[in-house]
Order: sequence, then structure tokens, then C-alpha cells
Amino acid sequence: MAPDGRAVTPPAAARSFFRKRFSQVGTPARAKQEQAYLKSDLRFHGASVPEIRRAGADFARAHPDLTRAELRAIVRALYASDWYEYRSVSIALLGRYEDLLRATDLPWLAGLVRSSNTWAHVDWLAAGVIGGIVERYPASLKRLPVWAEDQSFWVRRTALLAQLRVLSRGAGDFDLFARLAAGMLDEREFFIRKAIGWILREVSKTRPELAYGFLRDHRAEVSSLSLQEGAKYLPAAMRTKLGLPAMAAWQRRDERTPDKDSPR
Repeated sequence: MAPDGRAVTPPAAARSFFRKRFSQVGTPARAKQEQAYLKSDLRFHGASVPEIRRAGADFARAHPDLTRAELRAIVRALYASDWYEYRSVSIALLGRYEDLLRATDLPWLAGLVRSSNTWAHVDWLAAGVIGGIVERYPASLKRLPVWAEDQSFWVRRTALLAQLRVLSRGAGDFDLFARLAAGMLDEREFFIRKAIGWILREVSKTRPELAYGFLRDHRAEVSSLSLQEGAKYLPAAMRTKLGLPAMAAWQRRDERTPDKDSPR
């Protein structure tokens, strides 16, 4: 019993709730497909992402007064499981109860990232949960340079993706991102190179000059993956200055694909 007289929600109750739900909605075929797609050694119930999110939303509606301590205990228990859906729904819960999270939770969340072994969980934590905290508590940006030096490439990827949402909206600290990304340009890890290009691509939609400036200044060091991804939506003039075709591959494909309503 909580001090206010409310019944405490133990981790076991949460596990029971989600075990029953995912056993009902999961399918062996989807489980096999998802495990193969993610190349994961976790176990799968075979629940879809919308079903996982729906389960998290239903649990949150049933427990509107969950405390921060209860949330952390439930998430720890779910993430300690070797079931993919339990880990996924724990991240969904962190999003549902985001107002309970503080900047002081970031080291704990980085620990969850470090214990993850799939981009599906890392990116959800990094861009969604951690990104939300960083946006609400700008002083916590000081943690990102530390994470950028972490031994785990998933934590280094998180140092980049933590600003994805805010940078995509035309805000955020692009100079910080650029500094961290520049320090990772010599990495051969796919997920680091992809993250650099992903963020530059999103930034280019609202501030193409920033994405172009980074790629121009680091043209000799940037990987082909980061370059192609980051320059995907840049104007033709900027692309040609980077030594790329004026039209990106996706634009050339669109040109070759006839409009279904046009005369042939």
C-alpha cells in the first residue's frame, strides 16, 4: 500500500498483464518473421508494433497514478526479460509516463540502451524517450559528449539520435551534433554512419544549408552511406557541389515510374 492509500502496482502484475495480452495477439508466423528481420536472439510472441503500443496505452489507462518508482521497477523487470515484446512495451510505457522522467534518469536509460542489442529498441529509446528528456531539460545535453565516447556503439548512436526530433523541427543544438558527428566520421560501424546521415537528412528538410555545410566541410572524411543519406533531399545545386548527381536516386526512380493516371 502506498502512503496515500493507493494500491502499489508491482512488476509481477505488469508482467502478467502483458504476458496475457501478447499471448492472445501474437502469432507464430509473425514471431518467426520478426526474429529473422531483426536478427535477434530474443524470444518473440509475434505481436505487431501497433498491438504493443496499444497494450502499453491500455495499461497506462488502467494505472493513471503510477509513481516514478513503480514505473522504473516495472521497466527494469520487463527489460530484464528475454522477450522482445516485454522490452518493447517497457519503452512504450516510458513514453506514456514521460512526465515522470527526469534528467537524473538518463544514466539509467543509457544503461537500458547499453543492454539492448537491436536498433528497434535503441532508436525508440534514443530518439523518443531520451530525446524527450533532453528537450525538456536542455542542460542534460552535456551528457551527449560523454556518451559519444562510450565503448558501446549503441550508446554512441544514442548521443547522435537524442536530438533527432528537435533538430528535425528546426531547433536543437546543431553545432553540438556536428561536433559529435565529426568525431565519429572515422568509424566503420554501419549504425553510426547511418545515424549521421539520418540526422543530416532530416535537418536538410528545414535547414539545408546546415546539412550541406557539414557535408562540404567533411567531404573527404564522410562515408558514402552518410553522404548519400544526408544529401538525399538537398537541392540540386548543393548536391552537385558535393560531387553528387543533381538528382538523388529516389528522384530518378520517380521519374522512371509513370503516373498510373497518365496516358501511356
